[in-house]
Amino acid sequence: MQNIISIEWLMLATLCCATAAVAVWWLSPEQRSKGMEQDLLVGDGRTDAVFLFDDTNLIGWSSGARKFIGEHAEHFSWNMLRDQLARNYPGLPQSPGFLKDVGPLVLSGTASAESREAHCEWIDGITRVQLRRSTLEEQNKSLDQELTTLRAAVHQAPYPVWLQSDEGAVTWTNLAYDDLSHKLRGRDAEFSEPLFDNLDEPKSSGKAERISIPLPDSTKRLWYNISTTETEAGWLCHAVDVNAVVDAEVAQRNFVQTLAKTFAQLSIGLAIFDRNRQLVLFNPVLIDLTALPAGFLSARPTLMTFFDRLRDQRMMPEPKNYSSWRHQIEDLLEAAAEGRYQETWSLPSGSVYSVSGRPHPDGAIAFLFEDITAEVTLTRQFRSELEMGQSIMDQMGEAIAVFANDGTMTFSNETYHALWKMDPDASFAKVSIMDAARIWQDTCSATPAWGEIRDFVAGSDGRTPWWTHVQLRDGTPLLCKVTAIQNGATMVSFQTPEPGLPPIEQQKFAITDQGGSA
Repeated sequence: MQNIISIEWLMLATLCCATAAVAVWWLSPEQRSKGMEQDLLVGDGRTDAVFLFDDTNLIGWSSGARKFIGEHAEHFSWNMLRDQLARNYPGLPQSPGFLKDVGPLVLSGTASAESREAHCEWIDGITRVQLRRSTLEEQNKSLDQELTTLRAAVHQAPYPVWLQSDEGAVTWTNLAYDDLSHKLRGRDAEFSEPLFDNLDEPKSSGKAERISIPLPDSTKRLWYNISTTETEAGWLCHAVDVNAVVDAEVAQRNFVQTLAKTFAQLSIGLAIFDRNRQLVLFNPVLIDLTALPAGFLSARPTLMTFFDRLRDQRMMPEPKNYSSWRHQIEDLLEAAAEGRYQETWSLPSGSVYSVSGRPHPDGAIAFLFEDITAEVTLTRQFRSELEMGQSIMDQMGEAIAVFANDGTMTFSNETYHALWKMDPDASFAKVSIMDAARIWQDTCSATPAWGEIRDFVAGSDGRTPWWTHVQLRDGTPLLCKVTAIQNGATMVSFQTPEPGLPPIEQQKFAITDQGGSA
C-alpha cells in the first residue's frame, strides 16, 4: 500500500513540474515575440507582401514576399529590400530607426508599381513593411463593378429605356425597347426612328406623361407613362406600361356610368363622398330635393361645403348658432361613418325629409335624402282624426270598451274609466277581456252575462248583437249592449236604462227582482 501511495505522489510531482516548464516556456520573451510576429504577418484583402525586421535583420515574411527575398532569406537585410523597392516607392527610409522617430509612412507607388502602396511602421521594436493595392484602385474596381451592374440592370429592365438625341434620333436602346419595336414594326424597321415621336410634353414639364401608340392591325392602343431626363448624351427616356391601369380606369368609369344610370331611376336623393370627403356621385333626384345647382354638385364640393350650401338654401333644419352647428355636422359624419345616422328633417318650407348616412367601401360615405312629407302629413292627419274621435267618445254618457278578436282591449272612453274605476293607460300591460270581466263581476251582482261576453269576443260564429240588464252592487241598474264590429272586434257598452229600450228580441237575460222571480 505504501508503495502505491509513493508512486502516486511521484506522478503528481512530475506532472506539476512539466506544467510549470511549459508555462515558463510559453511566457518567455522569445515565444511572445514569435506570437506577435505571426499576428503582424496577417494582412488584409489588399495585401501583396509583408516583411518584418528586427533593426535591419529580416525575422519574418509572408508568402507573397518570397519573390522579393528569393533564396537569400538568411542574409536578407533592410538595405537589400530598399534596393528593390526604392525605384517604385520613393521615400523609403534609409534605416528602420527612422520610423521609430517619425511614425508610420504610407508611400504611393509609381506608375510601374501598378497602383500599389508601401505601408511602413515601427511596432514594439519590429519594423513592418506591407505592400498592398491602393485604396484608389479598390475604388476604381468597385466603380467598375457598380457600372457593370447598372448597365446590366438598365439593359435587362422590364420596361423600355432608350437614349434619344435632340434631333429625335434613337442612339441606344435596351432589350425591352427592342422587343417592343420588333412587336410593332418587325425586325427590319429603322433603328433610329423612335417609337414614341411626341415627347414634347414630358420634356417641357419634367413629369411623366401618358402617351399611347397604335397596335398594328387593331383599333387598340398601348399606353405608357413616359418620363425623360436630359443628359450630356441626349434625352434618357423611360416608358412604363400602364395598360392594366388604363383598362381598370375604363372598367371603373363604365361601372360608375352604370351606377349613375341606376341611381337616376331612384326616387331617393343620393350623394356619395369619397375618403377625402369630396362628392363623387349624385343623382338627379338630389337636385330636385335640395335645390342645389347641378354645376355646384358637378364641381365636386367637399362634404362640409355641401352642408353649408344646404343650410344657406334653408334645406336643412335651421341651427341655433353656427358654431354648434359645425360640431353637429362633425357628430353627423362620425355617426354616418358608423352607419347609425338616421334623422328626420323638418324644413322651414314645411317639407319633411328622412336623411340617413351609410358607410361605403374604402372610407366613403353615402347620404340618402327621401321626401316623406306626404307620409308624415297623412300620419299627422290620421293621428288628428284619432284624437278627435277619442275626444268625441269621451264626451258621450255611454261607457264604451272595444276588444280585438284576440281579446285585447283596444279602446275605451272616459265614461268607461269612471264607471269601472280603471285606466288602461296607467299600466304598460294590456287589458284583456278576462281582466275586464273580472272587474265587472266584482262590481256587479251575479249574472251569466260576463261568460257570454267572453265567449262572444272569442267566437267567430253567431255574433248577433244582444243586450241585457246588469246591476251594480249598490243597486244601480245598467243596460249592457254587446255588438260585433269590423275586423272581428267587439264593442261592449254600459248605460243607465232609459225609455225606449233596444229591441226586445235582442235581450239576452231577463232581469230578476230581489226575490228571484222573473
